This record gives sequence, C-alpha cells and structure tokens, in this order.
Amino acid sequence: MGDAHPLLAALSGARHGALHRRVLLTVSAMFFFDLADLNTFAFAAPAIRRAHLFTVDDIAFVTALAFAGMAAGAILGGRFADHVGRRRVMAGSVVLFSAASVVNALVTGVGAMAAARFATGFGLGAMTSVAITYLSEVTPAAHRGRAQATALGTGLVGIPVVAFTARGLTADDPGGWRALFVIGALGVLLVPLLIRLPESPRWLLARGRSTEAVQVTRAFVPDWEPSADALAALPAPADRPRFSELFAAGQRRDTVALMVLWLFGLVGFYGFQSWVPTLLADHGQDFAKSMTMSAVTTIGAVPGAFLAWPFIDRYPRKHLAVVLGLVVAVLGIGYGLSSSVVAVVVFGTLVAALSQTFIAVLYSYTPEVFPTRLRTAGAGLGNGVGRIGNVIAPLAVAAIYTTPGLGYVAVFVFIAGCWLVATATAFFFGVDTRGRSLETLHDSAAAPVASAATVSQRIGE
Repeated sequence: MGDAHPLLAALSGARHGALHRRVLLTVSAMFFFDLADLNTFAFAAPAIRRAHLFTVDDIAFVTALAFAGMAAGAILGGRFADHVGRRRVMAGSVVLFSAASVVNALVTGVGAMAAARFATGFGLGAMTSVAITYLSEVTPAAHRGRAQATALGTGLVGIPVVAFTARGLTADDPGGWRALFVIGALGVLLVPLLIRLPESPRWLLARGRSTEAVQVTRAFVPDWEPSADALAALPAPADRPRFSELFAAGQRRDTVALMVLWLFGLVGFYGFQSWVPTLLADHGQDFAKSMTMSAVTTIGAVPGAFLAWPFIDRYPRKHLAVVLGLVVAVLGIGYGLSSSVVAVVVFGTLVAALSQTFIAVLYSYTPEVFPTRLRTAGAGLGNGVGRIGNVIAPLAVAAIYTTPGLGYVAVFVFIAGCWLVATATAFFFGVDTRGRSLETLHDSAAAPVASAATVSQRIGE
C-alpha cells in the first residue's frame, strides 16, 4: 500500500539530503543539552548532600519533581505542538529549560531546588516529545530509525561530559556543583538554528497550509516537481485534533501499549541512571572513587545508542525492544550483585550501553504509531506517562533501599522487574513499523481530499 498522496510519498521516499542533515545536526545538538541537563542533578547530588546536608529523601523529592515537570511538559507540550506546530514548541522548550538551569545553579534549599528542577523538567519533556516527532516526520522512511539513533547517540555525549565535569568540580570542592548547571543553560544558543528550520510539511498539510507544505517538501526533496494530479490529491484541512481520539477504536490499543512501554521502560532506565552515584557513595565506596566509577559507566551510553544504527531499520522495532529489555534486566541484576570495582564498571557500562540502544528503538517507534494530527500528543502522552512513573520511582527506590532486609540489591531487582514488564508489552502488543511510510500505518491516511480547484486556488497556481 502506498502513501495517500504524492507529496507524502515524496517525503517518505526521498534521498537523505542536505536539509535532512541540517535537521539531524540541530536535533542532535538539542539532545546534547537536553541529556546533559537531565542528568546534571544525579551527578551533582552527592556534592549537594555534602555541602547542604540533603538527605536521601531530599534527593528523591527533588528527582521526583524533575520527572513531574517532564511528565507535564511532555503531555502539554506534545498536545500544544499538534495545534501550533513542531518548530515553535521546540524553540520555546529550549528557552525554558536553559533559563531554569540557570536558576538551578543559584538556589540551595530543597523546595527551591525542587521548583527549579520542575521547570527544567517541563522544558526537557516538551522538547523530547516534539523533537522525536519532528525528526520522524521529515526523515525518509528508510532512515527514520538510524536518524533517531544518531541524534540520541550524539546527544548522549552530554552525559559523560556532565559526569566527568562533576568529578573534576566536586571531588575536592563540594560547592563546585553550581557550575554544572551552566552546561544545560548553554542550550539557548541553539534557538537561532531552530527558528531557521522548516516546519514539518506533514503538520502543515494536516492544518490545511498546502502552499507551505509544497514549498517545504520541495526544500527536502529538490528534484520533486508536483503534477496537477499530485496537487489535486492534497487533503483538505482536518478538524482540530481531540485528545480523546488517542483512545478511539483503532488507536486505543497502540496508545495504551505505548504508555505501558514508556512507563516501565523509563522507570527501569532512570531508576538505574539517577540513583547509581548516590547509592555507590552510600554503599561503602569512597566518594571520589564512586564518582569516578559512575562517570566511567556513562561512557557506554554513547556507543550504546549508535549500536542500534546497523539494526534499527532492518528488523522490527518490537523484536529489538524484546531482546534488549531481557538483556538489560539480566545485566542489572549482575550489577546489583557485584562488589568489585571491575565488575561494577563492566556491568554498569553494559547496562548504560544497551539501555540506550533500547531508548533509541523506543524513540523511533513512538511517533510511528500515531497519525499526524495526533502524533505529538500521542508521543507526549507516552513520554509523559513514563515520567509520571518516575515521580513514583525515586520514592519507591528510596523506600526499598532504606527498608531493613531489602536495601541495595533489592533496588536492582525492582529495576530489572520494570524492564521485564516493558519487554512483555513490546512482545505481545508491539507492531512492525520499520520502513513503512507514516501514512500507511493509520486509517487517517484516507483523509478528506480537497478538489483540484480548491487546491489550485490555495497554492496560487
């Protein structure tokens, strides 16, 4: 089955050209600052505990508020982007999390820190949901997975940058944590690049802005010359999307499955990522050594995302998610049972690597299961539900860790269990989306078609 109309077929079948590369470079840079800022508090937390006497519960509370902000940002930002466009929301979210990161560096109280992290999380959540959608909509079908993996892998460089910066700034000076938040604030430098990107032609078309959709498609596919038949096949403007459509017949199953996948996948991922530095420091490791071990394990995250590159567009995303989820669950248990420095670093590096391979698959899969009119709302809902789970997860991890008879190892058993639930969801409810145009995946491709006269008048031909 082909695309519903030639403009979308041209987008899906295009060669990966100069404009695609510019989009990928800009989104990759956004993810660098996004992931740097997202992980800053995890690596600053041990120093903040020493300098300002934060307790484990205080760290859990601030972490939970950051994820609450990400949940709200993902859901509201995704919903907003279906109404006003992808580019505006991306630029606004970058400004928000950059400004909030500056505030993070200036406050010291638990309440003020939690409020600042909530605002930071709001911007990060909105940016992630909209950026993965935008990249999916403008990238040719045969390259969507690799584009997401490349953007994520490039962005993940921000994590070891923050980790090793934290090691250098806080090992001897606990007050050095403030400088860490400046890295995230530098994301504002990307705003001029963002506003120069074209809007998603799929979104323009769904909003009835056919003239702009044709112009942008020509920019992405320079050798495309629309015929009169192609122009006549452009769809009429759709009604304003309703959030309830995500749970309508034909869409409900995919929406709910994606929510569960994000929920347990992110609880497993961030349950590990956010707590490792603090848990190592409290588990008998020397403070400087624990910071070094945590920093070294983050190096695995970068090649982990790129590891998806050769496979992500060759095999069904659901099959890759199942294999990766099972392997990460086993490695996580191995990490929790390890006591030697070598074993902790090896297991930690492998968990960091393959969990990021899983996230690359999830980023690719998420926008593909929703029609254009609901795509950022659906991606934001899935992402947001995952972040809501992470509001609860830090509190659950703190409770497990401090409960007599449970403690350190039990935390990693809990995390592995979350990965297994995500794996089962992908196995039983996932669909094959690789290499298919976005329109062929949804009934909404059969949108109302405008008359040739209406379209010709709309684009001035």
